Amino acid sequence: MKTLQTLSELVSLKGKKALITGSAAGIGKAMAYRFAEAGAILELVDMNREGLKTVKKELSQLAPEINIHKVDISKKEQIDALWEHLEGEEPDILVNNAGVFPFKNFLDVDDAFLKKVMDINLNSAFWMCHHMIGTRLKKGGVIINVGSIEAILPFEKELSVYNVSKIGVIGLTRALAKEFGNNGFRINVIIPGGIITPGTKAVAKEITQLKLGLIKTGLEFKTRLPINRGGQPDEVARMALVLASDLSSYVHGALIPVDGGFLSA
Repeated sequence: MKTLQTLSELVSLKGKKALITGSAAGIGKAMAYRFAEAGAILELVDMNREGLKTVKKELSQLAPEINIHKVDISKKEQIDALWEHLEGEEPDILVNNAGVFPFKNFLDVDDAFLKKVMDINLNSAFWMCHHMIGTRLKKGGVIINVGSIEAILPFEKELSVYNVSKIGVIGLTRALAKEFGNNGFRINVIIPGGIITPGTKAVAKEITQLKLGLIKTGLEFKTRLPINRGGQPDEVARMALVLASDLSSYVHGALIPVDGGFLSA
């Protein structure tokens, strides 16, 4: 009889290197914490260098090694430079978490706005996956992308571009899962919803100050949640840890909602 791995062995990321984008705050920071606990070497990517330094300091006693990289992921040349820097020491695990959540009336969208949101939310994930798969084609690895409930079931107005970018992330995930599963990759997408982060708090503040009519929409969103509360970044991070580890060795091409039941209600 084959000896089963213990739970601690299944969840362990010792000897693994994980690259997490958008890791200076919010969900990305929470992921960095859980991956560090599991023993992963961390490559943390964000535009906010000071935030990255803070995360590195906080996690220095947990992770065996932490490297930080200030990268504007909306610029392909900076993504290329990052992977050139990592050449020969590429990550085993890639988490495409970074993104923006901007409101704009559909009829007011211009080329610059569309390009910015797509470059950050979708194109960055595309090129990060491109590098990950290209450099590890004979080794395989784990890719975790981060989508949104808005892409599946739009709830809020003025998020058309955001929704398009995130449904693109879901399509990318499923296409790559189909194409590269046989190369040793496990590729999945987390679908968060109602997560309370510094970013969503800032949006809520803006809504309260500038768009009083949207307060009603926010209340309607909360009442729709069967679990009747917002989620915490760590609740997404825990699922990311499951997907990054051997706990999910047979999970591939999946959409995993972490949304308090929003999509089921």
